[in-house]
Amino acid sequence: MLLGLIVMFAIGSLCAAQDEVQNIWERDTLTGGFFGINDKIAADGLKLELGATQIYQQNVRGGLSTHRRAGRFSGSYELSLSANMQKLFSIEGGSFYMLAEGSYSEGIDAPAVGSFFGVNGDAAGDRAMDITELWYEQSAFDGNLRLRAGKINLTCGFEHHSCPVAFDCSTYANDETSQFLNAVLVNNPTIPFPENGLGVAGYLRLFDNWYISAAAADADSDARTSGFKTAFDEGRDFFYIFETGLTPEFSSAKGPLRGAYRLGVWADGREKQKFSNSNNRRDDTGFYTACDQMIWKENDEPGDEQGLGVFFRYGWANGKVDDITNFWSAGFQYQGLFEGRDDDVFGFGIAQGVFTEQSGANDGDGYGCDNETVFETYYNIAIASWLNVSPDIQYVINPGGNGASKDAVVLGARVQIAF
Repeated sequence: MLLGLIVMFAIGSLCAAQDEVQNIWERDTLTGGFFGINDKIAADGLKLELGATQIYQQNVRGGLSTHRRAGRFSGSYELSLSANMQKLFSIEGGSFYMLAEGSYSEGIDAPAVGSFFGVNGDAAGDRAMDITELWYEQSAFDGNLRLRAGKINLTCGFEHHSCPVAFDCSTYANDETSQFLNAVLVNNPTIPFPENGLGVAGYLRLFDNWYISAAAADADSDARTSGFKTAFDEGRDFFYIFETGLTPEFSSAKGPLRGAYRLGVWADGREKQKFSNSNNRRDDTGFYTACDQMIWKENDEPGDEQGLGVFFRYGWANGKVDDITNFWSAGFQYQGLFEGRDDDVFGFGIAQGVFTEQSGANDGDGYGCDNETVFETYYNIAIASWLNVSPDIQYVINPGGNGASKDAVVLGARVQIAF
């Protein structure tokens, strides 16, 4: 299906007027905004976007297998609709968002690598297309207060000073379609984020550099459903999260250096069985911190992001009921590393999760290790505004916490197209 979408839009684009074909590499999207449709509906406050991601990965060393199903394609596609409610219905500060997603293949983790975290954060199995986000947001006080309600994704929060914040966001490690592929370098695995489901979230900018944000969402949600059944049944459980942070801008000879420093706590209302006995526990809790900071800019042109940025994450969860009790990750991103390649991005990251002694990650056969550690590096090549290709290398130490498995080396390549 993904290849069919690519072929369909590629043919449509190539059948456009000759002068448009000649400028295909200068477009923001492959089809020029759905062949001009976006330009026509922009006055009404509407915007359509379609993107597709194609990934190939091969386990070339260690893990569970380097032969049977050790190499596999996977892919995903996203169709979104954004609406400015002020332009549509004269509702000042209102906005609407809908996202439909589809995918195929679960990747090579289960048959070949055995990673607890997942070497492909984009692999979501075979899904035709599901509406995974559908929410309304209302802002007030010049955008300093924002409230969102509906079917929401808690890992795609709000922005403050052009930095992604709330919840567990990161400027340099938060998007598996353009940054790191390993799931542990996308979000903190100690936070038991539920699948996209019904919930509410709020953001308040207290001062210029300080914000607070909180959310409550259905803990038993299934992204493939509307969410009403699990959110309002008798055994309903909710996930709560609170985050506060600072987004300073440090001065430099080449302009301001933006950063974000976050601290959060969460509570999971789902019933979980203790590892030590058969007793169950509710209201599992934990905390996390995350920061990212640009530390050097190449030039002082406004809006130019060329330069070096660093990031760090840490998380703690209760070792009596959670597989991972401690987690940390760190790394950097450099945009415009080579002369003449201003939009290319090079990234390197390392992450480690420490398993609880009695968790399922430690197989208990005498070979178990207490952690899994991941090294990943990628280079995102901006061929055009609508086309990016990213070679990727991962080194996974103790995949799954199983010392009987050798360290794995996973090679991959990702293609991302904005139609």
